Amino acid sequence: MKLLKLKTSILSVFCFVMATAFGYAQQGTININQDKKLNTLLDIKKEMNKNGTESDRYKIQIYSGNNRSSAESAQREFNSAFSDWKASIQFETPNFKIWSSSFNTRLEADKALKQIKSKFPAAFIFKPKK
Repeated sequence: MKLLKLKTSILSVFCFVMATAFGYAQQGTININQDKKLNTLLDIKKEMNKNGTESDRYKIQIYSGNNRSSAESAQREFNSAFSDWKASIQFETPNFKIWSSSFNTRLEADKALKQIKSKFPAAFIFKPKK
């Protein structure tokens, strides 16, 4: 009986030593295979975020009406009068709206609105919804 316990103990110690000696798999190399188009997609996403699609920015609405030609005319007039800011047409049923560029702070938007109101008195500042 003692001999069996001794063999079992020795075998247990031997297994424990072997498991700890070869059980450390902390070193190695990892190869990441990713599609080459992923970087292009990330660049497009960065560009979209840079273009002011975030809702924490302010915009100025120049025009709102249901006539497309009047909206395009207001956009051309704005772009020729104020070359610092770009105007874009937004369609929200049933109205066409002309929005100016995005402004990071309310103060920037207020300064721009002061200049824009001389030509477009109905202009106002707003934060677009997401």
